[in-house]
Amino acid sequence: MMQSSTSTNSTRPVRTRIAPSPTGFPHVGTAYIALFNLAFAKAHGGEFILRIEDTDQTRSTEQSEKMILDALRWVGLDWAEGPDIGGPHAPYRQSERSDIYKKHAEQLIENDHAFRCFCSSEELDAMRAAQMANGETPRYDGRCAHLAPEKTAQLVAEGKPNVIRMRVPTEGVCQVQDMLRGTVEIPWTQVDMQVLLKTDGMPTYHLANVVDDHLMDISHVLRGEEWLNSAPKHQLLYEYFGWEMPVLCHMPLLRNPDKSKLSKRKNPTSITYYRDAGVLPEALLNYLGRMGYSMPDEAEKFTLEEMIASFDIQRVSLGGPIFDIEKLNWLNAEWLRALTPEELKNKILDWASNSDKLTAIAAAIQPRIELLSDAVNWGGFYFQNLPDINAESFTHKSLTPEQITEMLQLALWQLETLPTWSEENIYATLKGLAAHLDIKMRDFMAPFFIAIAGSTSSTPVMNSMAIIGADMTLTRLRHAVDVLGGLVKRN
Repeated sequence: MMQSSTSTNSTRPVRTRIAPSPTGFPHVGTAYIALFNLAFAKAHGGEFILRIEDTDQTRSTEQSEKMILDALRWVGLDWAEGPDIGGPHAPYRQSERSDIYKKHAEQLIENDHAFRCFCSSEELDAMRAAQMANGETPRYDGRCAHLAPEKTAQLVAEGKPNVIRMRVPTEGVCQVQDMLRGTVEIPWTQVDMQVLLKTDGMPTYHLANVVDDHLMDISHVLRGEEWLNSAPKHQLLYEYFGWEMPVLCHMPLLRNPDKSKLSKRKNPTSITYYRDAGVLPEALLNYLGRMGYSMPDEAEKFTLEEMIASFDIQRVSLGGPIFDIEKLNWLNAEWLRALTPEELKNKILDWASNSDKLTAIAAAIQPRIELLSDAVNWGGFYFQNLPDINAESFTHKSLTPEQITEMLQLALWQLETLPTWSEENIYATLKGLAAHLDIKMRDFMAPFFIAIAGSTSSTPVMNSMAIIGADMTLTRLRHAVDVLGGLVKRN
């Protein structure tokens, strides 16, 4: 029976990393994991680096990468190496390292640790369907793992599309050593023959992160606990390559107050939302530092420097830390009240004047103002967190409260799925929903003015939604549904 294990000790210089995917808004979970990687590295006199995991070329964007880097810097995190500043292990974008991954994948094939798989997506779908019909866990059955070398060479010569998969033991257990969890045993029968290199030549996360962590001298990998079940694949790859594996630490996931995994369906999740709402970067970083972690003196308010000075990874609790916006707001208030009036003035001016939305807001209110002081009335709602509304605010001559609640809820669900947040996409979504519900557009839009701006006398609401952004819009719509009596059941 094959067993595999790694140690939680390392004598190498400490180097940690964060490797976000540039596929959307910068997530508070990314900042949370980055913070603990940075604190661990600095506490041990080491270095923290950043690289970009953009192997999903259909979803990765330069705009998202810039937003992530800007957001992490805004919150107070910095890195010694990265795609924006370079370093001795460049390039730091995985899309620019494809030749490196291909070479290592070929090496695994040469040493019989991996094989080419020629199964089509239709074959794989049929395989999974048959397994599920038999009550089995869907997984690759290894049908290409034992192709004769001559047959493999023939199919490659014919140009048949293929991926490279890793070989995995079929019996025994893998023992994974984790800094917080000790020894974790995972049967090899639960580990899939993972695709390492896709048909387009790009690597999957599993190959790229192992190769990059080794070549970039990463000594400790602190990541979310969702990756724990993938650890056997990574551990096996280190053994196949003959490399020393980094020490692993799987951090507890951030959770909503109802203990579900933190998601934008229940709470704002982007760093930019909290920045735009007026949370101080020091307060947000402080709050993330309290997620499942306690200072030796049990202090609730502390700086990054104070956290690093006394940092001990063993003080992390495995209970899922609750990301509670009310507690974040309380902590932010503590930071605000500790400022001098002069410091607070500067913070307010910096927050308002540095908004990347200011020009768009000015354009929206310009046709409606006669005096500069009118900007407060016409533009104030853009800077609010939540408008001051109640159920009576939504009184409508032809729509019932139940209809309005349904409209807002359906709109919320549909807007959550928009791939690109733009006025055009918002308009198409809401117009389609109004037609589906057979409600005139004028009547349909009235509740959205209340939900977003707190008043029917406002700048064009779909333009306003585009300006304030997805997270802020969805948060205001959730708030509106709540004040109308709560969520309706989703069909």
